[in-house]
Amino acid sequence: MSRGKELPAELHPQVRDLIVRLRRLKDRSEYSTRQVAARTGYSARSWERYLGGRSLPPREAVEALARVCGGDPGSLLVLHEMASDRWGETHGGFLSTSPPATDQEPPAPVTPWPYGRAMRVALTAGVTALVLSVSAVLVLAAELAEAREAARAARADTVAAAGATAPDPAAVLPSLHTCRLARTDGRWYAGHSRTLRAVATYGHTGPVVIEAQCLLRRAGASPGDVDGIFGPLTRRAVRRFQDREGLTVDGAVGPDTWRALRTWGAT
Repeated sequence: MSRGKELPAELHPQVRDLIVRLRRLKDRSEYSTRQVAARTGYSARSWERYLGGRSLPPREAVEALARVCGGDPGSLLVLHEMASDRWGETHGGFLSTSPPATDQEPPAPVTPWPYGRAMRVALTAGVTALVLSVSAVLVLAAELAEAREAARAARADTVAAAGATAPDPAAVLPSLHTCRLARTDGRWYAGHSRTLRAVATYGHTGPVVIEAQCLLRRAGASPGDVDGIFGPLTRRAVRRFQDREGLTVDGAVGPDTWRALRTWGAT
């Protein structure tokens, strides 16, 4: 599926948000549509429909793509739930639930979406407000991802012309949280934590993780979105930085890694 292919104009914005997020996740993994099909159990023909906006992927397909491409299934499934509601309103109440298949199968039939209007009405006002807030955050994340892609393209052109390695401009762009980088007494801080000893490792969340993600991006070992979640991409970025700086490669941010992150690039 070409990342530049136009989506149908009649798609609801929340459906469009989900498809754009899935496209970016696939493109970032550098897997082809056939490779995605082989790894998720859904046919390449099905993924062409899903990523082309012609059919809404089932929940299981979204989870499978997140697992294969290293994405966050939680935020994708929240967006999928909202997109499912809108898809049902604009496409006669039907959602694609095609099972895993091979490329030789014909398009799987669609079946009625099991959750009716009565269940949607039963949602509390608090849950509705939370869902709308998550939607706004995801839209912002999609726009910032486009900015990072443009910055990386600009860097590639600059490096090709100069024949030298330059810092990644995308590393200073914000994601879900803002990195307020500032240097004090020879150390770099991003405005979320001033720790030098706290240990951040896989599964942790919060300001300490946000600080580590900001400093990793500054050091050219981008962990993906600065979302405050120490997931697979953050652990991979930590290991890449530790290996590059000659540290113990354990995938956790401890005192030695904090010291290297806060003084990286100092002259």
